[in-house]
Amino acid sequence: MKTLTIKLTAPLQSYGNAATFERRTTNTYPSKSAVIGMIAAALGYQRTDSRIVTLNELSFAVRIDQIGRHLTDFQTVEWKKNVRKVTYRDYLQDAVFVAAIGSENDQLIDNIEWALRHPYFQLFLGRRANVPAGVLQLQEFADATPITVLQKMMWQAAPWYRKRHQRPVLDILADADLLAGHQSILVSDRVVSFDQRNRQYGLRAMAKTKVKLTSLDSTEDESETQHDAMKFL
Repeated sequence: MKTLTIKLTAPLQSYGNAATFERRTTNTYPSKSAVIGMIAAALGYQRTDSRIVTLNELSFAVRIDQIGRHLTDFQTVEWKKNVRKVTYRDYLQDAVFVAAIGSENDQLIDNIEWALRHPYFQLFLGRRANVPAGVLQLQEFADATPITVLQKMMWQAAPWYRKRHQRPVLDILADADLLAGHQSILVSDRVVSFDQRNRQYGLRAMAKTKVKLTSLDSTEDESETQHDAMKFL
């Protein structure tokens, strides 16, 4: 199996788990359907394209590297003539996730990587206003599952966050078949249709595990980020 990792970071992210006109909440981690939506946009699929549902077959796991803080935004909208309502939208601030997708079809993973580097449609993290913080950071791994990759990959949190959390235990949420022997739950996260007039989601089985890291696991040399404002005096 070939696996592709995608670092998901932005000032704001939102991965809806319930939505009404008045309130739209967010999960604390990216949903598989949200990542499939981003991949479909990169590949240039329209919302009604039948090829989207085939992306459900990708193996999927996500690791929470930096826990985001919740933010609730409210808007006043005109519901009917002279009738106004307050609506609420929930977001995650300053969160960092690593999503991993895998497939036995190596060419499919290569095509997805190329598309994410050269997206046909604008990419966003959950909602259109939530654009990624720069170019997506992608890595490919041959002969590895999403779980084995995320268990070994360096910690992707920001330097300031790593200083506050010295020896963290990170959560990994994945397709249940990738975590045999773990307790699973059913979540409404299997794409049936992205059609804006008829969005539909089916159930998929998801399981959870943890991975321990040390403060030595980092993606940057922290000495390069330290600044002594007095050294020239």
